[in-house]
Parts: sequence; C-alpha cells; structure tokens
Amino acid sequence: MPDERALVVGLGNPGPRYAGNRHNAGFLIVDLLAERLGGRFKAHKSRSDVLESRLAGVPVVLAKPRSYMNESGGPVVSLARFYKVPAERLVVLHDELDLPFGALRLKLGGGDGGHNGLRSITSAMGGGDYLRIRFGIGRPPGRQDPADFVLRDFAATERKDLGYHLDRAADAVEALLRDGLEAAQNEFND
Repeated sequence: MPDERALVVGLGNPGPRYAGNRHNAGFLIVDLLAERLGGRFKAHKSRSDVLESRLAGVPVVLAKPRSYMNESGGPVVSLARFYKVPAERLVVLHDELDLPFGALRLKLGGGDGGHNGLRSITSAMGGGDYLRIRFGIGRPPGRQDPADFVLRDFAATERKDLGYHLDRAADAVEALLRDGLEAAQNEFND
C-alpha cells in the first residue's frame, strides 16, 4: 500500500479574509506540509489548488479546495476521480469544536459531527469511509455562536502555541501515510 497514491485535503475557506480563521486549520496544515516539501500549489481543474509529491515515501496529492467549506464535496470528489484515489486513501484535515485547542484525533469514517465541510464530502462521496485528522479548536467562550467562533482568527494566547500544534498535525499526516492508521492513532490521538 505504500506506493498507492494518497489524497490529503485540508479544509478551509478561500481568500485572505479567512486565512487565519479557526475553520482554516486544514489549510494551515497542508500549507505546512507543502512548505516541508519545498513545493508550491498549482490550480487544478477540480476547483482546488494541488501539489503532487512524495510524503513519508508515499506518492501524495496535497489539496486545498477553492470552494467554500460547505461546498467542499464537489472538488474533493473531482480530485479523487481524477487521481483515481479510493476513499480509504483520502485523508481530510479539519477543525474540530469538540476537541480542546491543539488536540488531535485520527480516525476512519464516522459522522460529520455538525461539520458542514465533512457533511458535503460525505454526501458527495456517497459515504463517510475516509480518513480524518481532527484538529481541536475548542468550544466558543460563553454563549458565542459556534458558527461565528469558527470564522474568527485564533486568539493571541492560541497563536503562541499554534505553530507547535500545526507541526504535530503535519507529523501525524506523515505518520498516517508511513505507518498506517493504528500506529498513527497510538502516537498522536489525544
């Protein structure tokens, strides 16, 4: 399986207005992976930006859909079809309200937990049997609306440690590709 291509998709919203938002954690992780590879994203006909390379010895396509989060499914399915990547080789990186800031959880399948990006992908893929790396952003303070919270930038106190947590998430992607789900879960699941 190591020579079978993987598709690693970071979820987020396009454009500078959203760049530092909590909802863009997936974009931040794939940007870091691209930086580690010394590569640049290029526009793809799937309405995504992609980078083809090898990561942890595995052929990989890193991708950032150019659609809004809630419409991620179309670009992800287009990429999976174009690159002939089966669902079990799709890795989706996304923000997670139900985990404390910086916590990671790797898993295969499951529901969308109210995450509209996952809902869109699961619907477009015809099922949820793909890999996910959930990046904890914590719950909103007080009575703040979760929809408002995810579209806010990380707080100053969070930004102090954000680099460390993103690095760890990028390491988790590499471990998942290199060692498989169970080994990566044992190492990175908080």
